[in-house]
Amino acid sequence: MTKLDDSMTQLDRTTAPQFNGVENITLIRPESTTLANGCKIFSFNSGGLDLVRIEWIFNNARFDPKKPLLNVAVNTMLTDGTSNLTAAQIADKIDFYGAFLQVDYSYDHSQVTLFTLTKHLQATLPVVKQILTDSIFPEKELETFVRNQQQKLQVSLQKNDFVARRAFNKALYGETIYGLAAQPEDFQSLKREDLLVNFKQMYQPRNCNIIIAGKADPEILKAVTATFEGEWGEAVPPVDTTQPELQPSDERFIYIKKPDALQSAIRIGTPFVNRTHPDFPGLQVLNTVLGGYFGSRLMANIREDKGYTYGIGSGMSSFKQTGSFFIASEVGADVCKAAVTEIEKEVNLLKDELIPDEELSLVRNFMLGSLLGSLENVLSHADKFKNLYFAGLDYDYYERYTKTVKNITAQELKTLANKYFDFENFYKVIVGKY
Repeated sequence: MTKLDDSMTQLDRTTAPQFNGVENITLIRPESTTLANGCKIFSFNSGGLDLVRIEWIFNNARFDPKKPLLNVAVNTMLTDGTSNLTAAQIADKIDFYGAFLQVDYSYDHSQVTLFTLTKHLQATLPVVKQILTDSIFPEKELETFVRNQQQKLQVSLQKNDFVARRAFNKALYGETIYGLAAQPEDFQSLKREDLLVNFKQMYQPRNCNIIIAGKADPEILKAVTATFEGEWGEAVPPVDTTQPELQPSDERFIYIKKPDALQSAIRIGTPFVNRTHPDFPGLQVLNTVLGGYFGSRLMANIREDKGYTYGIGSGMSSFKQTGSFFIASEVGADVCKAAVTEIEKEVNLLKDELIPDEELSLVRNFMLGSLLGSLENVLSHADKFKNLYFAGLDYDYYERYTKTVKNITAQELKTLANKYFDFENFYKVIVGKY
């Protein structure tokens, strides 16, 4: 065995390493430009690897309760064929260059995302342009889409947590884009001519934001501009992206009984403020204490102490028009009522008692560490920008967020709990036995 040099300092394992708090968060800000056709481009240039992610993001067209699946169907079928390319040919062209193309739908936006090596951009960009300007939604592909989606929905409707989430959203938001609870027969109402009209209205440059992250150097920007600044969207009137008014239900307790259920799904919560509200960062701290991480109070009580579930948590959703606060779990059917009682107890404790300093310090460190961990590369910086941009916020939001997390007091959190957490008036959805 080699003897340690006397000049080397041995590690003292009896002393914990020094903890350094997060002082500030520095975010990469994008370069921006607006094309002649109204399309906005935001770019985050990291240099380094010759890889780029490009997102084409569109505001969803106004929700029509008579045609509830139109937006999601159009987005999902964008890669199912153009005038010149079949779905298989689109996939083959993208795969040949080792690129990756996906479509994503959310309540407020629909998007197309391309991941590719920069050297293959000239070959892959034209494929995306065809998809965004010339998708034709072939009748055969539509029939396949309807059949597959009906089958998937039938399977999902057997899952209690899926049913509970749908019932909860329906109760909070009614016949709106946020409350959509499609039934298998709704897919039969999809008509190719409706998809084509929706596509032409919604997928136009004035309704598009392009976000480029990775090696977004001048050559990449030039290629994207050259591809998408031409005749795309000429003579198309602006699309209506307003949404119907929210329609919360008067019924606060929704019980969907399943006599043979071994587990019951629980979803409890309320319409809530979104990211634009000044209380939002403080409420995120409160939510984390209650059920926002593995060491939360709900986990400690209902999983660790009572053993009613494998997992339980709470969360906050922020949408363009609204937000929501929710608590979700699946518990043994025989302990469902007891679990709801314990959830109520934990919510009310936040209103009645101050959070201890040690617990609050742990939550602060967790939240700030999570924020730092979510900024590991330029793609995640672009994602943070999207949260701000589509909410109409500036970068000082994250300054306020970190300041709030670091400085909010237990008394201020108790005040927020009393202002927002009224368990009696929360919507409560139970699917299974109660």
